[in-house]
Amino acid sequence: MGACSAYMRGDGPRSGRFRHGLTAFGRAAQPEGRTPNGMNFQGQHRKPAEPAEPVQHDAAENAKRKGRRNRFAWIGTAASIVLVAVSLGVLWKLVQSVSWAEVRSAIAAATAEQLGLAFLFVGVSYLFLTGYDALALRQLKIKVPYRITALASFTSYAVSFTLGFPLLTAGTIRYWIYARQGLSTPKIAALTVIAGFTFWLGMGVVLGLSLIIEAGQLAGLAFTSIRINQGVGLAALALVLGYLAWVSAKKRSITVKQWRLELPGASVSIGQMIVGIGDVCAAAAVLYVLLPQETTLGFTTFLAIYVLAAMLGIASNAPGGIGVFEATVLLALSSLPRNEVLTSLLLFRGCYYVVPFVTALAMLGLYEIVKRAGGARDPGPPEGTAGPSGRAWHDETERR
Repeated sequence: MGACSAYMRGDGPRSGRFRHGLTAFGRAAQPEGRTPNGMNFQGQHRKPAEPAEPVQHDAAENAKRKGRRNRFAWIGTAASIVLVAVSLGVLWKLVQSVSWAEVRSAIAAATAEQLGLAFLFVGVSYLFLTGYDALALRQLKIKVPYRITALASFTSYAVSFTLGFPLLTAGTIRYWIYARQGLSTPKIAALTVIAGFTFWLGMGVVLGLSLIIEAGQLAGLAFTSIRINQGVGLAALALVLGYLAWVSAKKRSITVKQWRLELPGASVSIGQMIVGIGDVCAAAAVLYVLLPQETTLGFTTFLAIYVLAAMLGIASNAPGGIGVFEATVLLALSSLPRNEVLTSLLLFRGCYYVVPFVTALAMLGLYEIVKRAGGARDPGPPEGTAGPSGRAWHDETERR
């Protein structure tokens, strides 16, 4: 699902990979003791504002606006709870007829070729995920050795995909690793937000193309019409192309409260789109090669099912979209033996979530051991700097 956990794939079941990034990171990352002008996401001090006459704020009006926002804040949470509850109910109903003895037999019957291909695509997907961070660092004009980028990206996504709560899990891991490379909290927040753009650009293109190309077959699987599928696909592609045209026209930025993030231009955005497409396709291929061997479903058709299931998993806010993702796939593939599809989903969870999660924990433990054994010296800052605590590194950071 590529960081679908998040991650992301986060994300995905990559839940929460980007949706809360802007607001939550904006709050969490605000440095103490800053002037009202603050800093932007590039880590630059804003120019002091011209002296102006004090403005009397209407406290009552501000409180009223805040009250209106809080009044509707519960809707998103309630929708997520309802989605999870309905999905778990559907999943429970679907698995009632499943023989768990047959599931165990199907797991044991998985061929070495299937598992080998599955792990190959897992590796490809996580390799693309490292591109999320690499492109974000390029946009922020920050040089970090690729080995550090790969470590931070892989471990943060692998942990957040499995445990959920990506702002807490992935954010903590990224900060722990990148802060030692001299990155400030605002820059790490910016990196996370830009990585989220990469994920959604890839998802949008894959969803749009698969819905248009396989509109007829998907209409039968999802009980929709060909025109609806084509319309949704065209809308998804139009959003992506519209965004690319918008950021290509001139430099664009978004502002959350006092934080400003400069969006990537055309070249980086196209790179993000390509990396996102590769990640989503590789993640979908993991599950596709684990499906029953008698399936005649084309990969392009399956991509649309996968992306829809992943997006519903993200909307649920459940860790890895668990339950919601499985229920969606089981419903869409109802023509296949249910126990075999469930087996494929369990193997997918193991290959794409559990194994990378355990590997990430081992890598983080080894990284900490090496760091302590080396006297807390980083391998990281670019050659020619004095390290994160040195003056040369500090000066370079301030200039970025």
